[in-house]
Amino acid sequence: MFEGIAMDWLDWLKPWEVSPTLLTLFALGAWLFVRGRRVHHVTRARQILFWTGMVLLYLSLHTMLDYYAERMFFMHRIQHLVLHHLGPLVLMAAYPGSVMRAGLPLSWRVRLSRFNHSLPGRAVIAVLTNPILVPALFVFLVIIWLIPSVQFYSMLDWRLYRLMNWSVVLTGFMYWNLILDRRPSPPSAMSPGGRVISPIVTMAPQMVAGAIIAFTERDLYPLFDLCGRAIAMSAQTDQMIGGLTMWIPAAMTEVIGLLVALRTVMRLSATGRWGGPKPRGPVA
Repeated sequence: MFEGIAMDWLDWLKPWEVSPTLLTLFALGAWLFVRGRRVHHVTRARQILFWTGMVLLYLSLHTMLDYYAERMFFMHRIQHLVLHHLGPLVLMAAYPGSVMRAGLPLSWRVRLSRFNHSLPGRAVIAVLTNPILVPALFVFLVIIWLIPSVQFYSMLDWRLYRLMNWSVVLTGFMYWNLILDRRPSPPSAMSPGGRVISPIVTMAPQMVAGAIIAFTERDLYPLFDLCGRAIAMSAQTDQMIGGLTMWIPAAMTEVIGLLVALRTVMRLSATGRWGGPKPRGPVA
């Protein structure tokens, strides 16, 4: 019996579509983090967060979950909840940037440093950390893929499907990199107060879109019926669960980010590094 259960779990872990590019990127990220950990002191909590984030993203992109995401709307929303919100949030909470940079060979680090200080490098960094553009993209790439006509073609064309998934992952990394930053501004691109306000602003349109989808009585996404639903469920129920997934769990994830940002504001205020009077005497 136990062998049968184990085989069932192994079947779930098999990739629906093997992606050499994805496997290469995951292997490279893990290799850099392990190498960098030899140079940087990384707490056990940060290590757990990093590997948990990696596992969440891998399970969502390269297992049989991807099969069900192509054939059930609510599974598709769960997949994007992990790819856009939970996975990047957990992984970026490990603050892996400096660790992975330290894992690069010396010649690569030198080239990266030169590029970062060049005009093109500063332009790229400015775009990737823009406090207005990044949150706007974060919301836009959730909403745009939910437009029924866009969703229809993106689920049928494998190139659009991969673009959709990778775009939400990348903007998730960019967004949570800003929100979880613990530094004052400057050098941080977004002000500490902006990090608290931003999740509230980005949360609202996603909650509205989720509510509209959940309570719309007609089938907005007939594609899943055309392709054949993987689970015996009515279109209305599938759509309602998918909308609620956008509405509640996604909003709760953003609340977690907001609380982390609020903690940063309190810490910076207490040490006189953001707003308020400067503390008297030495600061531990």
